[in-house]
Amino acid sequence: MSLKAVLFDFNGVIINDEPIHEKLINQLLIEDNLRPKPEEFRQICLGRSDRACLNELLAERGRVLSEAALNRLIARKAMAYQQELENLEKLPIYPGVQDFIFNIRASQLQLAIVSGALHAEISLVLSRSQLSECFSVIVSGDERVPSKPEPDSYRLAVERLNRQCPSLNLKPSECLAIEDTFAGIAAAKRAGIPVVGVANTYPFHMLQRRANWTVDYLTDLELDRVCQVYDHTAA
Repeated sequence: MSLKAVLFDFNGVIINDEPIHEKLINQLLIEDNLRPKPEEFRQICLGRSDRACLNELLAERGRVLSEAALNRLIARKAMAYQQELENLEKLPIYPGVQDFIFNIRASQLQLAIVSGALHAEISLVLSRSQLSECFSVIVSGDERVPSKPEPDSYRLAVERLNRQCPSLNLKPSECLAIEDTFAGIAAAKRAGIPVVGVANTYPFHMLQRRANWTVDYLTDLELDRVCQVYDHTAA
């Protein structure tokens, strides 16, 4: 067995935009005459899609939205998110991440994004960061699959990579997921994919108990050593 693909989470791994998402979620609640609660965003929303996050936040307050109403709410947040990014001269991409991604691509590994973020948000950031061509597969929050921590989005990414390149014969165990949240780590592991936890959102020691590898910064990850573990497993 060898490492064939690296599957990236997006928010909190490539771009440091989770404070923006928290601000916008809180705005939606306030506009609906609801009060945000301390730590609620971290407990309910981190690593999950807007649909799953808003559903739970509103349900806890006794609000049940129709599918159409929820879609409108998500669209409002998406428009506000794009406006926030347009107001930034420089996107908050984590330092060194672009070079890290370029190096992986140069190693002939397949790359994909597996995220609860909307496809339009991911595409916007990748375009402005000159990373669009690096990711041949994007599984986003637009997909009608259960949100992380369910494993469906990771399974879909493997399926699409295989559909794109049948000769790859990719198995989950031949992938590496890169995550920053408990929900994301759980999703990848439940899909049978080893995980690197990046301590951008939670402390190192909290991720270390959950992930296969843990780093303070993504640029600390020694991919050659990780590849050796995959090769050793095959032997």
